[in-house]
Amino acid sequence: MALDKPDITRPPDLRDHGKGTGPRRTQKPVYVDYLPPCNHACPAGENIQAWMALVSEKRYEEAWQTLVEDNPMPAIHGRVCYHPCESSCNRAFIDETVSIHAVERFLGDLAIREGWKIPLQEQPGGKKVLIVGAGPSGLSAAYHLRRMGHEVEIHEAGPVPGGMMHFGIPAYRLPRSVLKAEVSRIEEMGVKIVLNHKVEDVLAEKQAGNFDAVFIAVGAHISKKVDIPARDAGKIIDALSFLKEVERGTVPKLGRRVAVYGGGNTAMDAARVAKRLGYEPLIIYRRDREHMPAHEFEAEEALSEGVKINWLRTIKEIDQQHMKVEVMRIENGRPVGTGEYEELDADSLILALGQQADTQFLKGIPGIEFEWDGTVIVGPDMMTGHEGIFAGGDMVPSERTVTVAVGHGKKAARFIDGYLRGKPYEKGIKHPVVGHERLHIWYKTFAPQKEEEELPVEKRLQDFSEVKAGLNETEATYEAARCLSCGNCFECDGCYGACPEDAIIKLGPGKRYSINYNLCTGCAVCYEQCPCHAIEMITEP
Repeated sequence: MALDKPDITRPPDLRDHGKGTGPRRTQKPVYVDYLPPCNHACPAGENIQAWMALVSEKRYEEAWQTLVEDNPMPAIHGRVCYHPCESSCNRAFIDETVSIHAVERFLGDLAIREGWKIPLQEQPGGKKVLIVGAGPSGLSAAYHLRRMGHEVEIHEAGPVPGGMMHFGIPAYRLPRSVLKAEVSRIEEMGVKIVLNHKVEDVLAEKQAGNFDAVFIAVGAHISKKVDIPARDAGKIIDALSFLKEVERGTVPKLGRRVAVYGGGNTAMDAARVAKRLGYEPLIIYRRDREHMPAHEFEAEEALSEGVKINWLRTIKEIDQQHMKVEVMRIENGRPVGTGEYEELDADSLILALGQQADTQFLKGIPGIEFEWDGTVIVGPDMMTGHEGIFAGGDMVPSERTVTVAVGHGKKAARFIDGYLRGKPYEKGIKHPVVGHERLHIWYKTFAPQKEEEELPVEKRLQDFSEVKAGLNETEATYEAARCLSCGNCFECDGCYGACPEDAIIKLGPGKRYSINYNLCTGCAVCYEQCPCHAIEMITEP
């Protein structure tokens, strides 16, 4: 329950102003809600602290229902999200961050096993929306629009829904049964998905289906090219094509030694997949490990599985079984050639240099504008320059992750709903973020993070079985209990027990507290002991 937040620009320095006690109180405590840094960092806008608290109380279905108000695919995100929430977690200043993604996966998996459903409430005045693309952004937008009472139809060019979640993320990270289960739940809500249907003319499709608005989320499926001089070159394939062939059950014939050119997460995945197929992969990247775009743990996992990485190398020339590479050095964060060359043996080359969006089919729509790389320009409301056509995900300028795409879908859905109902959506004012320096953790205890168990390396390489095992119930509730509830009262009774004047009034479970200001002297003891900084002292007039 959010309480009214006073207008506070900074907390008072009690050392300067004293305690305020005496015949006339000069300051008083008020209960406030600040924004936890994990919530602030989540691209999907999850209320992490809220569902974490419910997990710690073993109220699992309530926790899941709270989570899916923002993110319809927690079992997927608990596996593939790069969890920026954890990078921002205040617990890092005590021992280790809370393993938020692992608890999210626990809830997502439990919901699949128990068959939990999304409640739908009839909302009159719904319209009809076309979504182009069944990737994470399109699925997210469809889900939220359906919950808002609209009729939603997704047109997908591919044979299965999921987009890059299906074709770009290997099964050892995201089992296909999990992907299918969470997509099926969205379909069961009444979202219609039409497969093998490539949209070529958006305006004609909109008119033919009597759609009132369109959300385009076609992703970035075109691999970037590079000009490398070649003499009688061996097999060259881009990483996405390679991963798609493997997903379809086809094992490309690449010889024994496979070079992977690139330093992003896709390069790591391509090399790890090649390793599982029996090849000898070697990653070649022009920067060093410190400057690679791949997440550190992705490189660590690849190395642990026996993938070799040649840092600071650029391919200059290739022939059938050899490649000439130049040794690089880093200057001001950029790779610079040294003029020193080496020869490496490789039977084939996988190019993993990034992806681009195919937005050519939108060129003829009046008002739609593009960046230099072909991405579509949208406004703060996710609408393109053509009224009623919105866009999101990898095809607009943004960080390209599943979670960012899902966040785009939710954001677009809110603005589309406002557009269709003639009541423009207005974002609420966020509370200030509470940093670790504002917490009063007087009860500090070392409680290390519970790590997920992993398959031993020798077993991983035998097939595409999932590497991480997730947390069991005991581990998940333990991990959730490590949450500090930053900036939000969790009813620890600290203020109630500390007040020397008995001015704190308990309102009952879930209702927090109130303050009897006739008894309160403004001594600030409640403020000083509140571990999560849910109490602020304000100056009285």
